Amino acid sequence: MIDETHDAYVPSDMAKRAEASAMRKANRDIVTAFFLAVQAGAFIAFGAAFFTHTIHDMALGAGLSKLIGGVTFSLGLILVIIAGADLFTGDTLMVMACFTGKVNVAKMLKSWLFVFFGNLAGALAILTLVHLSGHWLSNHGAVGARALAIANAKVNLTFTQAFASGMLCNILVCLAIWLCYSCRSVTDKILAIIFPITAFVAMGFEHSIANMYFIPAGLLLKSDPHIVGLLDGVDLSNLTTSGFLMNNLLPVTIGNMVGGAIFVGTIYWILYLRKPIDHGATP
Repeated sequence: MIDETHDAYVPSDMAKRAEASAMRKANRDIVTAFFLAVQAGAFIAFGAAFFTHTIHDMALGAGLSKLIGGVTFSLGLILVIIAGADLFTGDTLMVMACFTGKVNVAKMLKSWLFVFFGNLAGALAILTLVHLSGHWLSNHGAVGARALAIANAKVNLTFTQAFASGMLCNILVCLAIWLCYSCRSVTDKILAIIFPITAFVAMGFEHSIANMYFIPAGLLLKSDPHIVGLLDGVDLSNLTTSGFLMNNLLPVTIGNMVGGAIFVGTIYWILYLRKPIDHGATP
């Protein structure tokens, strides 16, 4: 006999839990929604900072370094899910409740807007504290040099690369969140998060909220001659505010929305929440 109090939720129940979560998010008051979003932006920034520090001096080769870095970056979504916060990229799954008529489009878009800017505020807050702490000067500035290199690589993607990478990233992020709807314990949720998040980080895909930490970090570090000198003449001409917004954040955000809303949310709505068409009784 199956112990229903410990066994994972099946996909049809997971879809209902996702729908209920979307309804709660859409009906939160503005202050609550914003501060939950600030928390999520801060948590993802912690994951990004942890990732940068972990990989900054690894000599294991690119593959293994990124694999370990992906595990450390998972801290961000673990904090979001377990501690309770509201992440823009995960909120693209709210389309499931829109399709069922439980949340109207205007409420969903309003929620997305507040959460996006709340995430930005949280990420920039942690960025400021990391900067003031002197963390980037660790290991004779090598941590800062790696942070600067990460930011510079992101603003040199083409629009198509950034868009497609954003799609792929949020497919995996939303699948991690989808898997969490099957979970009954904290341990279950942590295990559900680690593998999809490690995969997107190891493969170098783009996450809009993480980039709200990574690229502004580079913008700050660009003004430090010692850190810049450690990169041995790398061209930083695209690492500007406009480069951040137009070369990366815009295409990555659109890609994140398409990847999460269409390739995860819409597909699972079709599979588990869509009401089949009644063609009438067979004559």
